[in-house]
Amino acid sequence: MEICKVNDNQSRKIFLEIPISIYAHDPNWIRPLDKEINDVFNAEKNKAYRFGKTERWVLRNNDGKWIGRIAAFVNNKYKTKGDDCAVGGIGFFECINDQAAADMLFDNAKHWLLNEGVEAMDGPINFGERDKWWGLVTEGFHPPLYGMNYNLPYYLKLFEDYGFQLFYEQFCFGMKLDKPLQEKIWERHKEVAENPAFSVQNLKKNNLEKYISDFTEVYNKAWAGHGGMKQLAREQVAVIFKKMKPVMDEEIIWFAYHNNQPIGLFVNLPDLNQWFKKLDGKFGMMQKIYFLWLKQFQKNTKFNGLAFGVVPEFQGIGVDSFLIGEAYKSLQANKSNYTDYEMQWIGDFNPKMVNIATRLGDVFLSRKLITMRYLFDRTKTFKRHPVL
Repeated sequence: MEICKVNDNQSRKIFLEIPISIYAHDPNWIRPLDKEINDVFNAEKNKAYRFGKTERWVLRNNDGKWIGRIAAFVNNKYKTKGDDCAVGGIGFFECINDQAAADMLFDNAKHWLLNEGVEAMDGPINFGERDKWWGLVTEGFHPPLYGMNYNLPYYLKLFEDYGFQLFYEQFCFGMKLDKPLQEKIWERHKEVAENPAFSVQNLKKNNLEKYISDFTEVYNKAWAGHGGMKQLAREQVAVIFKKMKPVMDEEIIWFAYHNNQPIGLFVNLPDLNQWFKKLDGKFGMMQKIYFLWLKQFQKNTKFNGLAFGVVPEFQGIGVDSFLIGEAYKSLQANKSNYTDYEMQWIGDFNPKMVNIATRLGDVFLSRKLITMRYLFDRTKTFKRHPVL
């Protein structure tokens, strides 16, 4: 076998296309857009390069067939509370069911990370935020959400047999929208709804600047500083929202207010992979036109949760139930096309959010992913991710 660095147009193309043969017989795999993958490794597109660097490799067998790939990352901003050493990452791992091939990929990434002063590696993770390409699927091998990793079941054994250990579990919860919310939700909803100081409103695209500010305020109060999450500048949120604008559905994005001050949010998008799966990874001019046609005439039946939270000073009094109840009522009243809802992952290190998710109603575990860690010093005591 031979491992090759990704360093030119040909090897970048090979990196993108290796999964095609690996998933050739898996109808659940959806090829990500090439542009989305390329942007991760583009210093002009990915701001994580201000704090780190990456390297990529592809692997071929003795017959010249490409059989695997991997990327390694160092990021000075990537830290977990309790870490006593520098931790790097690996991701975009794909491999045939062959431990020797997987070990060769893992070894290559480990040696590069060692040279960068790293003493452990987490994977599979992304070089950037945790909302994309993060975790190894262990349950729920059905079509992935947009931006979510997908892999074959044997990948877990490849990681474990190399020596990776479970760092934390990532739970995704789903719900059928024709199922009722739990009565406790409505009881807590009523307590808040009877107070006129509280209100909920949908995002309006024609007033996007307001909701960019509202999102920034709620996010930084509710998430920043937890589980490695960092403060977001308004300018960063503006970039995210403006990228999302073409696929935003005002019907499924809600904000909660107290005396007109933002205190909570429930941000969702249509399941973009219901459309992207028809584009075969490409997003040139013809695919964009086709995408617009799909968006217009192929109704999306599922939406995905991107962010749900309440600022600390309003937690524990029912604002979460108020926000959920108002969202549920509006979907029912508008006779929405959506029939299914699935949340992005919640880490097992955040039991409060797991508890909120499981209280929504007739909720089920739709899929589970895991993030694993490999300590380079094999005599060192392994520690799971601390609970928030």
